[in-house]
Amino acid sequence: MLPGQMQSALGEAAQMLALPGMLGSVVGQVTGALVRALRERHQTVRALAGCTRLADLLEAEPDLDALSYYPHLLAWEISRLPDRKRVTPVILLDTFEDVGDRTRRDLERMIQRVVWLMPNALWVITGRGRLQWADEGLQGQLDFTGLEAWPGLAAADTPYTRTPLPTSSGGWQVLVGDFAPEDCDDYLARRLSRDGQPLIPDALRTVITGRSHGLPLYLDLSVMRFLEIRRTGRIPTSCDFDHDFPALISRTLADLTPDERHVLRSVSLLDAFDIPLATRAAGLTHEAPAMRLIERPFVRENPFGLWPYHLHGLIRSTIQSADDHTDDRWSRSDWQRAAERAFTALGEQWQGGSDRDRLLLVGCLRQSLRLAATHRLELGWLTDAAWAYISDSVWEPIAPPDTDAGAGDRTGPDTAADALVELLSTLTRRQHEHRARTVERLTAVLDTRLLPAGPEEMALYYRAKAYRDTGHSEEARRGYQQVADGNGRLAPAARRGLAHSARLAGDFPTALAAAQTLGWEGRHHRVLGDLKWLQGEPEAAAAAYLAGRTEAEQHGVAGEAAHNQALRALSVAFYDPRQADDEIDLAHQLLATLDLRATTINAAIAALIRDAGDPALDARIQALRTELDITGLTSVAPTLELAAAFHQAVLDDHDALAATISRLREQTQGGDYAYYVDIASFMAGLPLPADHTPPHWLDGEQTTRARWRTLVTTRQNYHR
Repeated sequence: MLPGQMQSALGEAAQMLALPGMLGSVVGQVTGALVRALRERHQTVRALAGCTRLADLLEAEPDLDALSYYPHLLAWEISRLPDRKRVTPVILLDTFEDVGDRTRRDLERMIQRVVWLMPNALWVITGRGRLQWADEGLQGQLDFTGLEAWPGLAAADTPYTRTPLPTSSGGWQVLVGDFAPEDCDDYLARRLSRDGQPLIPDALRTVITGRSHGLPLYLDLSVMRFLEIRRTGRIPTSCDFDHDFPALISRTLADLTPDERHVLRSVSLLDAFDIPLATRAAGLTHEAPAMRLIERPFVRENPFGLWPYHLHGLIRSTIQSADDHTDDRWSRSDWQRAAERAFTALGEQWQGGSDRDRLLLVGCLRQSLRLAATHRLELGWLTDAAWAYISDSVWEPIAPPDTDAGAGDRTGPDTAADALVELLSTLTRRQHEHRARTVERLTAVLDTRLLPAGPEEMALYYRAKAYRDTGHSEEARRGYQQVADGNGRLAPAARRGLAHSARLAGDFPTALAAAQTLGWEGRHHRVLGDLKWLQGEPEAAAAAYLAGRTEAEQHGVAGEAAHNQALRALSVAFYDPRQADDEIDLAHQLLATLDLRATTINAAIAALIRDAGDPALDARIQALRTELDITGLTSVAPTLELAAAFHQAVLDDHDALAATISRLREQTQGGDYAYYVDIASFMAGLPLPADHTPPHWLDGEQTTRARWRTLVTTRQNYHR
């Protein structure tokens, strides 16, 4: 559809370009013929006078460099076609990596010039590597560089999994490998068909799609495997595609340098990495191979991650599990040494970071626990990291590593790393499962006798806490005493547990004496606050909890600060509902980023006490009872019933209060929290049975009774 002038002038050149063979062998003939044809038809080409570059092109020396400017003539002529003949040429340049390397860009420079000179054509450039034309650092090697020249080739600000829509910039870069499931299915359905129907059944296409992780190469290899199985006369099944393709490795490694292949195998052991971590894991002294590797499409980037880079999921799993037939394949010892290097590098990153960098701690723990468990490594720095993890009482999820790879038929922990994985996972999961299950898990870990002294102390202490939460007071006391006698890191916390045990049994003077000696490590302010509000002194308790929260904030322990604040809200709710609003809001703010089930329930109980006297409160009380049954937090149930008793005393609902006191007697028949029955009776001004054994109140029974009764009458006056 080109004008006659262009057809005539370029006919001979077009014929030359159609010849087979390498471009370099005919370039002299082509450029010479093209320029000669244009000069001989000087009159004919006057029609091209509006083309601004024509004169310069005719005068230029006819060489390969000049030839790369001639597509401008074609672009100009296309732009002048009438609307009814308007076309958009589509030019596909495949295997673009063959144009050269990072140091020899002569051919790439000419191709880029052609693309630049034809803005009214659609160029589809495919290859193993990203186009780097938007990189300012290539100025001088290429003619047109930078974001201003190629805004669509800039790295995406946020990761995406679907091909983005075209932008006004006219060009964009798509990283192939994350086809959506519907795209995978569409490809498989169209790739093989018979009589217009897909040859691969729906169910099998679903299996292949799920295992492909959206990688086109896997889809193509699966199609070839499907055909290969059919040729044997057998109908392919889903089991036939539970298969690693060694070709994925060979094709992925095809044009990587030896150092790049070494880095790739090393980072396949990591969930995510940055350039220094990849370099250390590979045992290299220079970062250039890692810097080159991250430019490959199978390396994904998440700019918001702790480590920004990660391998495509299928590439990573295949490199680790498929038979590697490459010349530089790794032996089992090579993989083991790489795991040790990666483990050490993660430890160095954590130890070199800030003590309060919780994100770095959790990230290093997750990756290193997987490495240690899978490759049977010594714990090393992981013990200190585990102590740092539990110190804040935050309990971010530590996903149990997949230890199947290389694990044989193991059914339980058989190394210290396995046991530590189970210990930390149990401590995390206890926020979401029944505490009786926590006791079972921790007992199983302790029974393996695989843990060194420090982590074993950790398991003993948290099992004692779980025993206390489930109402097994004697087992809890024994556990606390064992940890306290060991005089390890958790000994102060265990002594606090013993003080709690004395308080639960009603021996308040012993608990008070212990509180004076606990110090910050034993959370002395919280122990004192727990004592004070039980004596009918919630204001003194609130002050103690405030001191505890302040001290926790000074030490940077977020979980302890939130725990003190929830208890402070509970104390304030007894005597000042208006102030309790702010205290409860602050408790929820502190809990927003934490995973503390019992503390969250304490904040909910504080809200019940604040709203005592509201007839609509019964439904909320019942909902919390159900939640406590599910979680197994038996130790919190009496406090909930005490909040219900306060509400019923304010309403003078003696029938409901009698039912609550009956539940309290049933819950406390083991001896712990038995004084809650006394407090509930004090609230309503009811007498105690003659055979009742009172606890050791700090200021005597009558004073304590008067304080609790005053709190109820004050709330009644508030409602009036």
